[in-house]
Amino acid sequence: MLVFLCTIGTNVFSQTLQPGLAGMAPSKWLTIRNTHAPGKVYDFPGAGAKKFTHEEYFFRAWIPVVHSKRVTVLMGPNYRTEQFELKTPGENPISKMAGWNLRSYAMDINSFIKLDSTSWLVTTTNINKSGNLAELSLKQIPVNYTVSATFLRKKSVNKEIGFGAMINKSYKLTVLPVFVFNYNYADNAGIEMMLPKRIAWRRNLSPNDILYLKAESVTRTYYINSLSGDFPGVYRRVDVDMGISYNKKLGNFGGIDISAGYRKNLSSKLIDGAVPIKTSGLALTVDFYVQPPVFHRKR
Repeated sequence: MLVFLCTIGTNVFSQTLQPGLAGMAPSKWLTIRNTHAPGKVYDFPGAGAKKFTHEEYFFRAWIPVVHSKRVTVLMGPNYRTEQFELKTPGENPISKMAGWNLRSYAMDINSFIKLDSTSWLVTTTNINKSGNLAELSLKQIPVNYTVSATFLRKKSVNKEIGFGAMINKSYKLTVLPVFVFNYNYADNAGIEMMLPKRIAWRRNLSPNDILYLKAESVTRTYYINSLSGDFPGVYRRVDVDMGISYNKKLGNFGGIDISAGYRKNLSSKLIDGAVPIKTSGLALTVDFYVQPPVFHRKR
């Protein structure tokens, strides 16, 4: 079964599911992630241009809820916190968006239904509340969600293909098609594609070392206090991370995943009056992960 299909672009309990293509990244049971994206510049009325670093921490744990021959259901509670760290001298015009006040509390629920020996139905659900907790209480923050359903077929030992649809409700309603294609064209190399989320070229340097060239979308939506009216406004950005990623498996316990490259901003909405000057630049992400424990059944 596809490792990264368990959620939109995230590795999880592949060991509990049907085996997929060889050489894909190890599954991640517990994940701790840190991201730095420096050099973001916005112009504010009365304050001028200010430079910031986007910094983010992310935590997730996966819990198997149902596991049978035909159906597997996983739940993944997760938490994210983000800040705008001011790099320009003077007063911070968005001080309440610093100090790790941008937070997201979420739950992923993913299911895998085996249809026959070569095909599966994969559904993913993400429910979250994401906002600026310096200005809003958790109760005031609307619920966002993303739901997807994909039909996946294993065409051969080295090829998987899938089609589906995704619905996202955060700030506005969006419906997008989903296309999956995984192909090992060599014993130690392959293509991994899950659109609109991710596309990657993979090279297995050794059983414990994987190198990727990839492009991956990164979307963040936080509800913030509006300058006019009672309903909260929105800070939202849509980026594409393009670069190189190195995954190092540390025995059977866990590993580290380091990604570096260029973060291209496609759209950016900050507080009312803020004018984006420079919203693209370098980005560095480091993942520390623990793999699922292996339990041996008694005969």
